[in-house]
Amino acid sequence: MSPQRLAYIGTGGRALSFIEPVVTTYRERHEVVALLDSSPTRLAYYNELLAARWQCPAVPVYAPADFDRMIAERRPTTVVVCSKDSTHDDYIIRALHAGCDVITEKPMTIDAPRCAAILAAQRATGRSVRVAFNYRWGPFRTKVRELIATGAIGAVRSVNLEYLLDTQHGADYFRRWHSCMAESGGLLVHKSTHHFDLVNWWLDAIPSQVFAHGDLVFYGRENALARGDACWTTYPRYTGAPTGADPFALDLQSTESFRRLYLEAEGDGGYLRDQNVFRPGIDIYDQMTALVRYRTGQVLTYSLVAYSPREGMRVTFNGERGRIEYHEFIGSHMNRAVPSDDFKLEQHGSAEAEGEWIRVFPHFQPSYLVPMPPAPGPHGGADVVMAEQLFAAQPPPDPWRRSAGHEQGAASILVGIAANRSIATGLPVRVDDLVPLPPAASKLSELI
Repeated sequence: MSPQRLAYIGTGGRALSFIEPVVTTYRERHEVVALLDSSPTRLAYYNELLAARWQCPAVPVYAPADFDRMIAERRPTTVVVCSKDSTHDDYIIRALHAGCDVITEKPMTIDAPRCAAILAAQRATGRSVRVAFNYRWGPFRTKVRELIATGAIGAVRSVNLEYLLDTQHGADYFRRWHSCMAESGGLLVHKSTHHFDLVNWWLDAIPSQVFAHGDLVFYGRENALARGDACWTTYPRYTGAPTGADPFALDLQSTESFRRLYLEAEGDGGYLRDQNVFRPGIDIYDQMTALVRYRTGQVLTYSLVAYSPREGMRVTFNGERGRIEYHEFIGSHMNRAVPSDDFKLEQHGSAEAEGEWIRVFPHFQPSYLVPMPPAPGPHGGADVVMAEQLFAAQPPPDPWRRSAGHEQGAASILVGIAANRSIATGLPVRVDDLVPLPPAASKLSELI
């Protein structure tokens, strides 16, 4: 079998997680044939990393304007999209029409028209779009799916999901392009797509209606001034400023990857990776709640806070025969080391500090803790399992159907898109009024 030829779009921190398995474990079956980014500095650094870490030959590099030329010259079989969220749709659609399959980082895109355009391009071309929802692949989350599917608490009627981003992780979304709604869709799309996808998949259900509230109550200049924290608003960016004991400061000179990927690349396009989280102009929310109803009648109550002193999530499922509680907390920002670089910002372990556990509370019986083996590795062991499904020649059978295609990717982002619409209008929003999902489908597993 000829090697799969992969072209990577975007060379920020996350792309490395998609390149590493291809140039190590699955090297015999894959070849990285192109890298595309708006920054020549980042592209050069990636080629240095590939040579130094994995003895890979230099990979041809391209600018965004040269996408079509890249396709013609390098003939990739698969395009891996790891660029800014607002650009995903353009690269996905062009890759599909060029005859390529696509693997895209979440979210698939950020608004309803772009989502509809991706679905139309997939129908027209018949090519594959896979969305890399690594949360599905964590062992604890898979166990939750198994417990629900095998009837441990009977039919589930309602779900409550609370997610907390601490002032280490959560603040980082307010330093960079994610803090602009037009670039990321806000945290209800960029971050919550993980959570909405998990609930869709856990319930094997398709969302139908959303009502939401969202506010910016902590970050941004006005909030800092109202609290009397004017000392944190002095400098528009952190690197090079005498920030002193500012707990929100990020110094791009502190690690090689920050320096090479971002500080030295600023001349390529002016992107600042370390903007003050209390600057004016931030237009995304840092506190969000949503009520989601599914086609099959279940209800999700959801909350996300991005300024918490602790990091993690708590999910509860109420069923006709009992209740499941899933707890995943990393701990407080006071007992976790500051992340050393972008490659580690989202690689929180799943068993440190307060830990991860699942407890089942059956009706009229004692509760019990579900035994689970350790799950080492990035994203609680999820990345390794997901990479095997994405890149192995013959992936092992997956009875829990964790791979997500374009329609399942749409079902996730449409909850966040509908939530944003609901916040703007003050009204509930029907998902199918934004982008219709197959009307005959009642289960998520019936979507591609």
